[in-house]
Amino acid sequence: MKIFKYLIEAFFIYTLFFLFKIIGLNFSRKISSFLITKIGFLFRKKKIIKKNILNAFKNYSDSEVDRLIEGMWLNYSYIFAEYIHLNKFRLNKFKKEYIRVHGAEILNKISKSNKPAIFISGHFGNFELMAMELEKRNINLSAIYRPLNNIFLNPLMVYLRKKYICKNQIKKGLSGTRESIKFLKKNTSIALMVDQRVGESDRSPFFGIPAHTTSIPAQLALKFDLEIFPVYLERKNDNSFYMEIQEPIEINKTKNIEEDKKNITIKINQRIEEMVLRNPGQWIWTHSRWK
Repeated sequence: MKIFKYLIEAFFIYTLFFLFKIIGLNFSRKISSFLITKIGFLFRKKKIIKKNILNAFKNYSDSEVDRLIEGMWLNYSYIFAEYIHLNKFRLNKFKKEYIRVHGAEILNKISKSNKPAIFISGHFGNFELMAMELEKRNINLSAIYRPLNNIFLNPLMVYLRKKYICKNQIKKGLSGTRESIKFLKKNTSIALMVDQRVGESDRSPFFGIPAHTTSIPAQLALKFDLEIFPVYLERKNDNSFYMEIQEPIEINKTKNIEEDKKNITIKINQRIEEMVLRNPGQWIWTHSRWK
């Protein structure tokens, strides 16, 4: 039954992508926004999204929650439309600059050094552009990704990510962690999203509520003496983007590795919280973050 569902879903999305390729990016965004703002609830129940929002914003009224959900689906619809046009972003096929980067000097310093770094972020703006922009700015990079559940769609997404976002793609999981270590030993930096629930990982406060949080950035930073740089990405009203390379997470090593890992992970969640608060409507609230 699930295979049949995935097949129908893939047929629908491939058809839309074919149409989007023909009509161009601007019209693709318009059609996508019309569809997804109307049918987004079919992909994720509103009560789950509302519960997540109220975990973070306990005093929000129903109208404030609805407004935030509307903004989230609008941004998500633009991301969906932009996937099949990633070549335009990769090759800068725009009449004006599509992204403004704050903290470019940090990237210049990293690219000139002989030491990799860890870049972390969450699902903000068009989150796929983070790794793409880092690689375009001469960061020797590998990106950790989570495969789609839909086996018919995943090959296309892997292809798009390798061709236009970052050529070194690492599949999330235990084997991915081993592969990440191999890349780090070759002086290749790592980029990953840290705002989703991770299996039976340790819990760390997120908006004051314990949430399963990956400790991979903390573990790698401690093992290889690396810096962790949070990256914030925001969509502007004209569909251009602002990307901010932030100062690295403060790491205070002690003789207690487990405690160090815990403290670093707490600081990472605090940075992600701050990013969510800057523009809540551009974070993807559909994930069961506190499950």
